[in-house]
Amino acid sequence: MIEVRGLTKRYGDVLAVDHLSFDVEPGKVTGFLGPNGAGKSTTMRMVLGLDRPTSGTVLVNGRPFASLAEPLREVGALLDPGSLHPGRTGRSHLRVAARTNGIGRQRVDEVIEEVGLGSAARRRIKGYSLGMRQRLGIAAAMLGDPRVLLFDEPVNGLDLDGVRWIRALLRRLADEGRTVLVSSHLLSEMQQTADRLVVIGRGRLIADATTAEILRGLGHRQVQVRTAHADALLARLRERGLSVRRLDDQELLVEDGTADDVGEIAAASAIPLRHLSEVAQSLENAYLALTGDSVEYQGGPTGAATTEAAR
Repeated sequence: MIEVRGLTKRYGDVLAVDHLSFDVEPGKVTGFLGPNGAGKSTTMRMVLGLDRPTSGTVLVNGRPFASLAEPLREVGALLDPGSLHPGRTGRSHLRVAARTNGIGRQRVDEVIEEVGLGSAARRRIKGYSLGMRQRLGIAAAMLGDPRVLLFDEPVNGLDLDGVRWIRALLRRLADEGRTVLVSSHLLSEMQQTADRLVVIGRGRLIADATTAEILRGLGHRQVQVRTAHADALLARLRERGLSVRRLDDQELLVEDGTADDVGEIAAASAIPLRHLSEVAQSLENAYLALTGDSVEYQGGPTGAATTEAAR
């Protein structure tokens, strides 16, 4: 488990993280979302003891990361796949990490096969694609078979097969009871994978809830219904206080209602339906509604470049 309490980090005049508090529980995939510059990577670095908080605390399994006797066996992390030594092979990179943490060579071979790098393990890292570096970074994170894992943008550079693989991997790790924190800008993936979402903006907590709760709470429900008797159904729905928009001569869009509500009203009025379904809510829409006031780096109409501060 990861416990973040009142976490604050300043870099000179820049307030990167501002009194942030949340928990990452075992047995769940927790998505960590926010615009560029929101403080996600800075928070992850403080969890791992790479940056010292200005104030506040971070505990991993009840202890500060720096106090862990065998950190790689308790916490695995993928932060920057570009930081690997280009002259080493993938296998030698993992063997160095294993040797310094008392992990046997057999485990190196196991994680190489698990991430699908068996055919590339003897190649130098400088010849790896971004997707291959991501896989190698994930292998390093899993090397000590840790119970807590942090992944910063793990899908970057992966092809479709790789995206499906990482989705299944995250799910499996959580189902094994591990604590999994994942930062990503691919909201469609987070909607499919994350059990819980922590959303921050400008270093502050915006939302901390299950994915389903965020979709329900931020996106109003909509029901799409088709009938040859649209006028009659429209009148009945409005009589029941529902907001309804007409899409064409047979199709209606009902706001803030459920398919059960619409179906019951239609049945009570003996109005036959040709189609009835709830419109799926998008995490992208919910995310934009949440973070609209927290986007620090926005493109202007002329596409002028802006300089990003540390995430």
